[in-house]
Amino acid sequence: MTSADSVAPGPDETPAAGDEPRRPSRFYDFGRRALSPLARAIYRPRVEGKANIPPEGAVIFASNHLSFIDSIAIPVAIAPRPVRFLAKSSYFEGTGVKGWLSRTLFTAVGAVPVRRGAGQAALDALEQQRQILATGAAVALYPEGTRSLDGRLYKGRTGVAFLALQTGAPVVPVGLIGTDRVMPVGARFPSLRERVTVRFGEPLDLAHHGAASSGRARRTATDEIMAAIHALSGQELADAFNESPAQSPIEKIRRALPHERR
Repeated sequence: MTSADSVAPGPDETPAAGDEPRRPSRFYDFGRRALSPLARAIYRPRVEGKANIPPEGAVIFASNHLSFIDSIAIPVAIAPRPVRFLAKSSYFEGTGVKGWLSRTLFTAVGAVPVRRGAGQAALDALEQQRQILATGAAVALYPEGTRSLDGRLYKGRTGVAFLALQTGAPVVPVGLIGTDRVMPVGARFPSLRERVTVRFGEPLDLAHHGAASSGRARRTATDEIMAAIHALSGQELADAFNESPAQSPIEKIRRALPHERR
């Protein structure tokens, strides 16, 4: 596994077939309790602003995304509070020893499998997260949608803001620093020489932006979230969305047109 590519609820994800939101399993609870102390002992992460983590109740952790290990660093830093996040379904579907290790790891850190899709798929993924929040749980999401390969902070997708405005859950911004040095793109194993910093900002109440049904409210709320993440991470800003180059003239035209999803 060379990349987490854990995904935020955007236009390209849908819950894996047969997967329904549910409370963390006993294995997840055991894995979280076993993994967190081990990871802290090995990597000695610097955790700043931990007092900003609500001890209970629905909450959304919105983070920048630099590395495969982001989805491990966040649960470790938030512990002992459980947190759920979305991850590509392929991490749960492998075979053999490698498949078992991948499935075990992502289950242990609270990942919820999703498949990439389009249109209704985004709403399905958001609904899955909404149901998790309805239980009073915490979820962690990446507004950029996927990892930043150049270290810059990209514009946020509006899915996280939609979820916050719809549920009323506060958003805690998270700034990850150094995870891309611990496990750079293409690395098979994490470095043991680097340290990670995880910074939690003050919870954001986004209700003043308006209703979730308003595109303007979703966009301005997303911009507030990304500004808070930027203040924590200190990354260079990329005035663009994080997406692969268009592969066809039709795709170029589609991207040039207004996309409310953004």
